[in-house]
Amino acid sequence: MPMLSIEDLSISSRQHTIVKNASFSIHEGEWFALLGESGSGKSLTASAIAGLLPDGLTVTGGDVIFEGQQMLQAGRKALRRVRGKDIACIFQDCHGAFTPFIRIGKQIDEMVKTHTGWSKNKRREAILHAFREVSLPENRVYESYPFQLSGGQLQRAAIAQAMVLRPKLLIADEPTTALDSITAADVLQQLAAMRAKTNCAILFITHDLRLVKRYADQTAVMQNGEIVESGLTADLIRQPAHEYTRCLFAAIPPLKNPPPRLTAAPPETKEAVLAGTGGA
Repeated sequence: MPMLSIEDLSISSRQHTIVKNASFSIHEGEWFALLGESGSGKSLTASAIAGLLPDGLTVTGGDVIFEGQQMLQAGRKALRRVRGKDIACIFQDCHGAFTPFIRIGKQIDEMVKTHTGWSKNKRREAILHAFREVSLPENRVYESYPFQLSGGQLQRAAIAQAMVLRPKLLIADEPTTALDSITAADVLQQLAAMRAKTNCAILFITHDLRLVKRYADQTAVMQNGEIVESGLTADLIRQPAHEYTRCLFAAIPPLKNPPPRLTAAPPETKEAVLAGTGGA
């Protein structure tokens, strides 16, 4: 039985349906990639799962089922109990994960206190342990303000915050976009190590095909708010069935003998862009 099932999920603004009947499932311990270009609806889908859709957007159809519970029908209190403890999020802007004028340790402590009945000493030790797991100097980071850390350190602190309570599902929304390639590789290795240690599932939002090839067990491809293809990552890479998926792979420049120009986008993509109906 899947840990998470997305069934015919639709998300709309007043003018447009942005995500249209998206369906996929994620099992325990699985690294699942949601792949697509910017504006395809990946992040909105992740936000709906976590109950974090921005104002002006609503779920207009479908279900989000997490461990048998229908999340869209759950109240705010029920969502708060799940979010942070069983479902955790890492976003692409690591600076947005922390309030700039509060020490990092205190911020994470407040989150842990909300979800547990642990003593202050037990909470502190759990947070320090989480920092050690992502190769951070635990005591210094605990007492630091966000601006005192580098981008890579702050993103690892965000991973520690997400993993401190050992969530069952981690939503990683382009967590390395703002990082240099070396730091990004280190952050992804930390995520892979945490997954191996805790057996958490990862929903990995990305447009980077190289990362999908390296890390993802299963992949779903989004175009203009719709899932156009999904399956085992190895099968998707070896024999993509949909024209859009083939275009994505053709857009990767080879190291030798690069083509004179990239393959053009499918006509429906151009029309959607011109009509302004693309998702976030």
